[in-house]
Amino acid sequence: MKLFNRNSNSPRGEMSFVEHLDELRSHLFRSAVAVAMGAIVVGIFHNFIVKDILMGPTHQDFATYRFLCHLSERWGLGAKLCMNHINVKMQSTAVTGQFDVFFNIILIGGFIVAFPYVFWQFWKFTKPALTPKELRNTRGVIFWVSLLFFIGVLFGYFLIAPYTINFFSNFEIDENIQNIWTVTSYFNTIVPLILGAGLAFQLPLVMYFLAKIGIVSAAYLRRVRKYAILIMLIVASMITPPDMLSPIVCTLPLMLLYEISILLCVKVEREEKKEAEEWS
Repeated sequence: MKLFNRNSNSPRGEMSFVEHLDELRSHLFRSAVAVAMGAIVVGIFHNFIVKDILMGPTHQDFATYRFLCHLSERWGLGAKLCMNHINVKMQSTAVTGQFDVFFNIILIGGFIVAFPYVFWQFWKFTKPALTPKELRNTRGVIFWVSLLFFIGVLFGYFLIAPYTINFFSNFEIDENIQNIWTVTSYFNTIVPLILGAGLAFQLPLVMYFLAKIGIVSAAYLRRVRKYAILIMLIVASMITPPDMLSPIVCTLPLMLLYEISILLCVKVEREEKKEAEEWS
């Protein structure tokens, strides 16, 4: 597979190495501009984003806490699913601490806002290298990648982040030690959780492409399924309250993604088998 550009002056439309780098620089520049524009939007609304969104998991009336408490009462579980009081104070111990946090928030927020466009630029760069069949197989990839990313971000924000913050705010090795977090530490914990969840939700598509190039198979994913689920449950148990339902609630979406990955691998294998039969 060779990268090409229909506008290239090279023979057969193939790109030279220099043209290839120039094309990459063009896409990176457009992506950087999109992130910068997204960062400006985030900066304009930074008060709302910081106070009501990013600081949300530290508030006792956070949507996730209220929903779980309501669910617990509705199911007759008393207060088993209710989160504990957020027992933590915050401070900034560095001269540039709050400024650094502000800069990181608008930069990462700009990336999240501009993610569909950034991925579209990446897709435009790699698209010429694909065969017609590969283009057909990846139809709608921008929509699915963006959708899974934003669902992952919401999952990280409304589920993983509040469980994590609640756990660490109430964890203590001695009652005389008070939890006083720095603002930098808090945001350096919660932002990667949210962004990481968005990227983790790309698992089905990653497995799909790995299956296309023969690195993984449905049989392999089924074989290691129990280990994958065990790891998910262990991680979920570490960040959720000590009850039976909370780790399961946190793990179920990841298990669903894993099963979708297996189904996509099966689809790839069936297509390859059908193609092999047509050629035989």
